[in-house]
Amino acid sequence: MSIFIQLLLNGLIAGAIYALVASGFSLIYSTNKFIHFAHGVVVTFAGYFLYVMFAFLGINFCLSVIFTIIFAGCLGWIVNEFVYKTMRKRKASSVILLIASVALLILLESLILLFFGPSVKTIDFLEGSIGINIFGAMITPLQIVIIFTAIILFLGLLLFMKKTKLGKAMRAVSNNKDVAEIVGISSKQIYAWSFIIGSSVAGIAGVLISMEQNLDPVMGTNLIIKGFTGSIIGGIGSVPGAIIGAFLLGLIEVLGIWFLPSGYKDAIAFIVLFMFLILRPQGILGKKDFSGKII
Repeated sequence: MSIFIQLLLNGLIAGAIYALVASGFSLIYSTNKFIHFAHGVVVTFAGYFLYVMFAFLGINFCLSVIFTIIFAGCLGWIVNEFVYKTMRKRKASSVILLIASVALLILLESLILLFFGPSVKTIDFLEGSIGINIFGAMITPLQIVIIFTAIILFLGLLLFMKKTKLGKAMRAVSNNKDVAEIVGISSKQIYAWSFIIGSSVAGIAGVLISMEQNLDPVMGTNLIIKGFTGSIIGGIGSVPGAIIGAFLLGLIEVLGIWFLPSGYKDAIAFIVLFMFLILRPQGILGKKDFSGKII
């Protein structure tokens, strides 16, 4: 029984990390309507920025976290302003924007590799914390912080999308950009804000992941694959769906390796992805309009 509880806790921790990536990714997709694979490297950049601020320059940890989140939001704005916005002006299709996002992912990961080298980096904060015993299973204080931070952030995102003027404008652009512009909502501004907010969420993910795991120059690729898979499972155009899908993916992966070798963990994720793409491409909370198009 204690093994099952331990796996369940591990699944929740993995799901919380995937959900942090998936929520920002889904927020950007829902308004911009293209797959921003470079979102994964924003998480990586945030982790390395925290490393420079805290471990290298010795700046106070709380200040370093605040600077990291601001940096991630600014990086998202820069990517949209100087890459995607320019391409949209030239009437680039979603496929071209997707290719550009993959190119950005590779370019930015190469820059991290150039400046920091291939060796992993660690941020020694809360190092040596004693694990807490829950019905025979162990969980560290940092892992508890990750789960609760993720939950609070998701509730905040939901309230923001439903109650604030900007959140309602983002939902309007997501539902129908042309109608939103008729009533005076600037889609260009909403695109920019979606990148700022989504990338800030990626910054929070980068902070938590860098504290829980070692920093690797190419870890963004794996993170965006898991975030993308979670978004597909939950419904790629739905932020709540992406969160649910990411938690579900984390649980399926961890429970799956109870029966299979740990090397099959990524294979499990891809099997689940293909199952949803074939059987329910709109995801758990996604839906289709009358033309059969996923919305």
